[in-house]
Amino acid sequence: QLQFVESGGGLVQPGGSLKLSCTAPGFNLDPYAIGWFRQAPGKELMGVLCIERDNQITHYGDSAKGRFTIYRENAKNTVYLQMTSLKPEDTATYYCILDEIRCPAPGHKVDLWGQGTQVTVPS
Repeated sequence: QLQFVESGGGLVQPGGSLKLSCTAPGFNLDPYAIGWFRQAPGKELMGVLCIERDNQITHYGDSAKGRFTIYRENAKNTVYLQMTSLKPEDTATYYCILDEIRCPAPGHKVDLWGQGTQVTVPS
């Protein structure tokens, strides 16, 4: 069964950087659209960035514009989220998701297959 392993989170001061990693042991991510979603305490799950099968990028909002980058490293079967200029509003648990065809449309329900990784940016 598909199982994501998200890692790289931690506590970082405002303005700092983190690079999150998403892997799926025993499962090849290359043929699929892979996205990073996040959920703050008491809030709904929201998309951040998603990379299509052809490596086009889907943006789910303006919050991450100019600060976050999503990219693949297929030789390592890993999808990364490079986060810079972090803000307190970025505090959330970050999850990766998979779609067989393309990145989910905003508002579409997605399934979570990992534990996520916690990012905390103090105010």
